[in-house]
Amino acid sequence: MVSFLISLAVLIAGYFIYGRYISNLFGPDPNRQTPCYTKGDGVDFLPMPTWKVYMIQFLNIAGVGPIFGAIMGAQFGTASYLWIVLGTIFAGATHDYLSAMMSLRQDGASLPELIGKFLGSKTRLVMSIFTILLLILVGAVFTSSPASILGAMTRDWFTPENASMNLYMWVIIIFSYYIIATLCPVDKIIGKIYPFFAFCLIFMALGITGYIIVMQPELKEWWDEGAFINREWMKEGNLANIFPMMFVSIACGAISGFHATQSPMMARCMKNETMGRRCFYGAMVTEGIVALAWAAAATYFFGENGLYNAATGKGYDGGTVASLISYNWLGVFGGILALLGVAFAPISTGDTALRSARLIISDFLHIDQKTVSKRLWISLPIFVVTAAILIWSMNDANGFGKLWRYFGWSNQALSVFTLWAITVYLKVSKKNYWVTLIPAMFMTVVTTSFILMLKPGGFGLPYEISVGIGIAIAIFFASLFFLRKGKRG
Repeated sequence: MVSFLISLAVLIAGYFIYGRYISNLFGPDPNRQTPCYTKGDGVDFLPMPTWKVYMIQFLNIAGVGPIFGAIMGAQFGTASYLWIVLGTIFAGATHDYLSAMMSLRQDGASLPELIGKFLGSKTRLVMSIFTILLLILVGAVFTSSPASILGAMTRDWFTPENASMNLYMWVIIIFSYYIIATLCPVDKIIGKIYPFFAFCLIFMALGITGYIIVMQPELKEWWDEGAFINREWMKEGNLANIFPMMFVSIACGAISGFHATQSPMMARCMKNETMGRRCFYGAMVTEGIVALAWAAAATYFFGENGLYNAATGKGYDGGTVASLISYNWLGVFGGILALLGVAFAPISTGDTALRSARLIISDFLHIDQKTVSKRLWISLPIFVVTAAILIWSMNDANGFGKLWRYFGWSNQALSVFTLWAITVYLKVSKKNYWVTLIPAMFMTVVTTSFILMLKPGGFGLPYEISVGIGIAIAIFFASLFFLRKGKRG
């Protein structure tokens, strides 16, 4: 309990102390006109109230990530608290805020445009392709995931004799919504329904936190024996190394490259630069608090129930754990919130992912998005590729598992490129670049060692060699950063 409360207090303090420092480092100008006024088009560039920008940004970056990621990370015990707190304050929130403010200063430029400006035109092309593929993966993952959950919940309501038909029905409904949300102006659908679901997600986390504080379930402390590694998990012979596995599992609750694809979308709607810390750094700290609450609850759950469901002989999935905790701790009302949070929150991630893909392509090709026909012309290939990946994943026995694994790695790899681009920007601007250089090097080691040691799907190298190569590559990039001269540092 004490470790949890300390972590919660440090997260909140981090917003006011380190968040203010990062904001002052960037230097927001209250008199500078923002892109929603200078490039207003009534579709993607339009002014929105600050509270609404904050709520939409929070749901954009959160979705189900801080719930499922924290639950998966809870297998490592209270080590997850440390990564959520330190990752959020010094990496994730800094990454989200500075990428958003850079976009704001560059007329709402999308992420690949920012990366290309500071890491070179060739990198811009590569990152445009990489980012679009990641966003399409997100669209596919977050169609399949909520469709499976909703299909299980409504199996007895519709076509009970054919569960697969029920699943396909939800896939069609969710994907049809994505098409509409991607094409409509940002204030017509996203601006109206996102604040409500963001409130549900926050309220659910507050309920979990309140239960922990009032009921005081027996939570392990950092100093307890076996607190950092679940001993039952280790006895099964399936222990995964904390580094780098935990740092990829807990992404959205600490740092996530996907966030930087969403920040420009809200940067195009922000009325004043001074609201950046609240909307971007604050949204990430809020997500960290959500992840911390679920990590504590899941750590307790696994301690009481083990990591495997005795009835099925399989590991607990995130949706099952979230639903059980919500029903058992918060009652019927908690169950309703679980339905909203676990089933509908991922949908809010999928639609903005495909929307961001449209914006990136339009920026790359310099095509304005004022007319529906131009939006449709750009979006149609995105929809076709996403649908093809969906069909493949649904016909492959382990399709969703493969999608999630590559999504997790590519998501963190994108954060690496974003952090290096921000670091170059700070150096060129003659500002303290160490605030992102250290996280950039750390995440370079994480993503490199993860893909090198991953099997199947990666290179399957031994752990020590993988980590050693990761460290060497991080040092190499840092050397290039310090040795290169000129406009891009």
